[in-house]
Amino acid sequence: MKWIGAHVSAAGGVQNTPDNANKIGAQAFALFTKNQRQWKAKDLTSEQIDGFHKAMESYGYTPNQVLPHDSYLINLGHPEDELRSKSLNAFIDELERCDQLELNLLNFHPGSHLRKISEDECLDRIADSINRALDATKNVVAVIENTAGQGSNLGYRFEHLAHIIDKIEDKSRVGVCIDTCHTFASGYDLRTEDDYHKTMGQFEEIVGFNYLRGMHLNDCKSDFASRVDRHQSIGKGTIGDGLFKMIMNDKRIDNIPMVLETINSDIWDQEIALLYSMIKDD
Repeated sequence: MKWIGAHVSAAGGVQNTPDNANKIGAQAFALFTKNQRQWKAKDLTSEQIDGFHKAMESYGYTPNQVLPHDSYLINLGHPEDELRSKSLNAFIDELERCDQLELNLLNFHPGSHLRKISEDECLDRIADSINRALDATKNVVAVIENTAGQGSNLGYRFEHLAHIIDKIEDKSRVGVCIDTCHTFASGYDLRTEDDYHKTMGQFEEIVGFNYLRGMHLNDCKSDFASRVDRHQSIGKGTIGDGLFKMIMNDKRIDNIPMVLETINSDIWDQEIALLYSMIKDD
């Protein structure tokens, strides 16, 4: 089964997100559990937590259909110890918030070396940060999102993801989210059937589908292999809608949250319906 949705607003509190997802016909959704552009946030209240659980039950969403995203400020591979520690503490707080909401997953960007340390050293710092965060928390799976490789961001090669996963002590609590725009912009072609099977074959060989815990479904404004992260509406970008037809009929990508982060939230309901219409009858 395909669970398609979008990254919905948490304005007014996280308890509103299941309703916002339901309004656009989503079978999955993403959210921020706090303001993604601030380090500090008020604790979730019992009213917010209870309201979220009631709304989830009301609309029939399960935790497996939800892919929360952490703050954009967090850099688990920061080359400076003080700022990495600040990021680690914020990441632990994000994991704890997910656990309070009884959610299973937390999606995050791996980190950036800021051109101050080597890629391998930064990847090791990211893995060490994840291990520390998992030791300090329970239940929630840390889901590493691949990146476009813009600036000094790591995670743009499947080998980066595999490097991090290899060093995680509790592999039951680590996973991967593939962003289609990031994948294409980082240099993995997805435009034709041959391209798709080649790229997914590389992912299976290097990382493994057993680690795939979510996807971000985005077309791309930027050119192939540009390493520029610019999302576009489905079928309107440089990838085209052929990729999404293949994804929607790939049985390896079932029963995980698949989330739109496309640029026009006004048509998310239409994009969700479009994606579901691409599924072929067996």
